[in-house]
Amino acid sequence: MTIFHGLNTSASALTAQRLRMDVVSSNMANAESTRAQFIDGEWQPYRRKMVVARPNDGQPFSHMLKRAMGNTDNDSIGNGVKVTNIIEDQTPFKQVYNPEHPDANEQGYVQMPNVDPLREMVDLMSATRSYEANVTTLNASKGMLLKALEIGR
Repeated sequence: MTIFHGLNTSASALTAQRLRMDVVSSNMANAESTRAQFIDGEWQPYRRKMVVARPNDGQPFSHMLKRAMGNTDNDSIGNGVKVTNIIEDQTPFKQVYNPEHPDANEQGYVQMPNVDPLREMVDLMSATRSYEANVTTLNASKGMLLKALEIGR
């Protein structure tokens, strides 16, 4: 473990949370998009996207927690987080009755994206709070490193 391990861990989390906020923003921007993809000769609505993140060493969090609690050597410390994938939510599209809409079917229903603005706002708040917590951790680590440099004066 290096002196900058805490900074690197916080930086990886900041990157992951920033991507999560970007994906949520994209979901909110496309919450009414009925023509996102052209598949088999038909337009499909936008599908909600989600970020999948894992620890950098590939181990699940529970494994890392058990290692950290039972072992005090430096190998038990995590290496931050990385985004492994951005997946599409496979929940069905919402059916909205709007016979005037150009994408309405014969019965007058329009397939709308499976984006729930309330869920997206909760995800955005969660990502924002995580980002803020990591900024605080980063600043605390930076402050400790600066204080350590002052010891030699």
